[in-house]
Amino acid sequence: MRTRPLAAAVVAVALAAACAGDGGTGATSGTVAPSTAPSSSAPPSAAGTTTAASEPSGEPPRLRATRLADFEQPLGLAVRTGDDALYVVEKGGRIRALRGGRVDPAPVLDLSGDVSSGYEQGLLGAAFSPDGGRLYVDYTDRAGDTRVVEYPFAAGRAEPAGARLLLTVDQPYANHNGGGLAFGPDGLLYVGMGDGGSGGDPRGNAQNLGTLLGKILRIDPRPSGGRPYTVPPDNPFVGRDGARGEIWAYGLRNPWRFSFDARTGALWIGDVGQGAREEISTADPGSKGSENYGWDRYEGTRPFEGGDPTGLVPPVYDYALDEGGTCAVTGGYVYRGQRLAGLRGRYVFADFCRGEVLALVDGAGGLEARPLGPRVASLASFGEDADRELYALSLAGGLYRLDAA
Repeated sequence: MRTRPLAAAVVAVALAAACAGDGGTGATSGTVAPSTAPSSSAPPSAAGTTTAASEPSGEPPRLRATRLADFEQPLGLAVRTGDDALYVVEKGGRIRALRGGRVDPAPVLDLSGDVSSGYEQGLLGAAFSPDGGRLYVDYTDRAGDTRVVEYPFAAGRAEPAGARLLLTVDQPYANHNGGGLAFGPDGLLYVGMGDGGSGGDPRGNAQNLGTLLGKILRIDPRPSGGRPYTVPPDNPFVGRDGARGEIWAYGLRNPWRFSFDARTGALWIGDVGQGAREEISTADPGSKGSENYGWDRYEGTRPFEGGDPTGLVPPVYDYALDEGGTCAVTGGYVYRGQRLAGLRGRYVFADFCRGEVLALVDGAGGLEARPLGPRVASLASFGEDADRELYALSLAGGLYRLDAA
């Protein structure tokens, strides 16, 4: 289905304003319509505070974005074991499948009557279980609260009659809902939660271990003990007074998109900033969790509320808002495919408003961003297929495959 370009563009600009600004009360500096983004190829600069292991050397390859299909405000991509289809998440509440180069007209799942439709609300993420037998979705319900729901999946469709609610999280404001879902190398489900919204984390959620907001959660979706899911006993805060056992990492503002390196298992997080810095943070392979990424004491490498930085995990890369029309980081993937050899081992990401596809490379002062060539308006998410090839999704409607130029 082809999206309505003008309507999608209006939603895209509003979404960007709410993501990186003062809680949706107005656009921040650097929030621009995709059609007016500067044409300079210079990437955002970064503090380069720490370095991360990098396999390749030299400059990454030039790419092009091949448009495969059109959807209605796509913002997520999921793949299923033993299935060649690409399952595309539409913000309005539907998941559609691209099979054999054609979009299946019948949705895989239709929650359009159940989701809220604010700037940062809707159907926000999806992931299949490692065996492909269950589909998990993250959405904001009609009251604006987060729901994570499991569906049996068979014959190319989710089965609504078998839906099982795993998790409900009250959202005090309409923005910073997170929404990312991913199964880690350990086979457990990770859930990205924003800090609850408004601006400046007014309730102090990100640093509060007593709430799930502002966190990455780690759960086993199998029920136990009368609960719809199991808290893994090796989660870092299990048994700590006043702490939620589901928490894996904290100190996050809005971890809109996160992913695991398919080879090393390292966790990469794109955390949307307040009004000054956008950041990319990591956790090492084999991490035992408990990382504190600093919000709202720090925004990227800069003090926000301030305080002792001891114990905080700084970003591996951060950049200033409004550098070339930037507004909100779109986290991506470490490339592990076969078709783009010079890109292998590099982290690929973008900024929502600027739309330029970037890769991190080792520089003299730390990690630096290099433009790879393509620009995708309103670049809301990246995705991987079964072969670890990369895709980009535009909230304005397009699904793109990243190919050699």
